[in-house]
Amino acid sequence: MKNILCLNKIAAVGTDKLDKAEYNVGTEVANPDGIMVRSAAMHEMTFGENMVAIARAGAGVNNIPVDRCSKEGIVVFNTPGANANGVKELAICALMLASRDVVGGIKWAASLAGTEGVAAAVEKGKSKFAGVEIKGKTLGVIGLGAIGGLVANAAIALGMNVVGCDPFLSVEAAWNMDSRVKKVTSFDDVFKAADYVTLHVPATPETKGMICSKTLSLMKDGVRIINLARADLVNSADVKACLESGKVAAYVTDFPTEDTVGVDGIVAIPHLGASTEESEDNCAVMAALELDDYLRYGNIKNSVNFPNVSMPMGSGKRVCVLHANVPSMISQITSALSEVGVNIENMMNKSKGDNAYTMADVSGDVSDAVVAKLSAIEGILRVRVIG
Repeated sequence: MKNILCLNKIAAVGTDKLDKAEYNVGTEVANPDGIMVRSAAMHEMTFGENMVAIARAGAGVNNIPVDRCSKEGIVVFNTPGANANGVKELAICALMLASRDVVGGIKWAASLAGTEGVAAAVEKGKSKFAGVEIKGKTLGVIGLGAIGGLVANAAIALGMNVVGCDPFLSVEAAWNMDSRVKKVTSFDDVFKAADYVTLHVPATPETKGMICSKTLSLMKDGVRIINLARADLVNSADVKACLESGKVAAYVTDFPTEDTVGVDGIVAIPHLGASTEESEDNCAVMAALELDDYLRYGNIKNSVNFPNVSMPMGSGKRVCVLHANVPSMISQITSALSEVGVNIENMMNKSKGDNAYTMADVSGDVSDAVVAKLSAIEGILRVRVIG
């Protein structure tokens, strides 16, 4: 029986994917083998020896100490694309909110409650909430992955011109994108061309503060910016200065902070991007299936710190080795197994950055002594035996 700790409320449609005969799932589980999490902060957590995997029901993993997990041989999964449609729909809403002062208009209309001649007052006062249409305007999309690609396609369908950039654009994402989306090679080219800029990249040291005084200076006067990705992507002080000068016409963010709430020209949405029943269900199901496939079979899919490695389970035992991506590691692993008479029948190895994963289906006895021998090799992070 494997223990799965849920740090947040995880949709039952997801946790139900974990066979009750195999898993003990709950919010008070001790000594977990795996964790399912949404937004709970994990950086101060310590992990026991049993902990081998964390599944984030969502795309961002900034609440998880990924580097520390790698060193401890803990695989961190996310669920790319599971909430993409929900975020895409909010992005379309954000386009409208950036174009017209709908929020201000609604608040003003509500203030007329209890007064006479509301209809006349509305006709007289509505002009101060007027805006522009998106048709024929150019949307710049930063990041053309699961979400950005959907937003780009939707904007094309709404009559916009779309220019986008993604240095890591996958073949699958490219195939799914409308051919009318113009792809450029630099973010600066997007900034220069766009009437609207929407951000769909992860928060990394490279993307932190990417919208700042320098990049804002490249943009058109009156540009409208949408950030449903992460607060850290935007330097809020620089955006507020540009709102005051008129350089930026509107800023819509899904990540309110002390610097952005209650500011004229900023629409702060309370992190609703993936807050739909469908998105939460999709993320929970994907996270549970990823966790199950790794815990039961050693297969890795959608990990942020280790490579994707998957192969059908053989009839014998499976040796799963998380290790540093350094020379001679595979030969050391195979030698350690062959020296004790363990025969490798099928093997796969892949790497991702500094980390690598070797999975071998074997015949023969994989004793605790064999595991200890493998674990003693310099650069080995964790060894698991399944079967």
